[in-house]
Amino acid sequence: MKLDRRLIAATAGALALGGALLVSPPLAGAHDTPVPHAEELSGAERHVIRDATRQFRDVDVALEAGYLPTDECAEAPGLGAMGYHFVNPSLIGDGLVDPARPEVLLYAPAPNGALRLVGVEYMVVDADQDLATDGDRPMLMDHAFEGPMPGHEPGMPVHYDLHAWVFTNNPSGNLAAWNPAISCPQG
Repeated sequence: MKLDRRLIAATAGALALGGALLVSPPLAGAHDTPVPHAEELSGAERHVIRDATRQFRDVDVALEAGYLPTDECAEAPGLGAMGYHFVNPSLIGDGLVDPARPEVLLYAPAPNGALRLVGVEYMVVDADQDLATDGDRPMLMDHAFEGPMPGHEPGMPVHYDLHAWVFTNNPSGNLAAWNPAISCPQG
């Protein structure tokens, strides 16, 4: 099942910043400069996130839990891909950072055409919407989020995010934004 990004935007529109939140995947070009992560999730931290989100390996369970699929597979030449973003609008804007409740699930196409869960993404809206300040930088298990960064689409707020590649290996690091081991379908 694929939903048009306008439908996702309409669903999420009232959630943050007076309805200005547009939920869609980062486009190629977003996060063009990889941020090196000297830190990595430990095995125990990966286990916590994997156990809490394991049920979302089944795309139907993710849909039932309120995650809405986007119709674009995010990929950046030379950096890798993030895959398809399944966004839970009810979790964006609540300001909570909970390893068991990622705002976004990341799916990559499998060779048979099915989608497989490869990671999760946590997203927190920047409180003051000022790219020059980061006093409200969120943390997940003592790991700092990237940002603040501008929205990746018109209307998307300044935010912080953190990717966690807990269901597949990422040669760039398990907290890197892009994964060179993931690719999007061509065509």
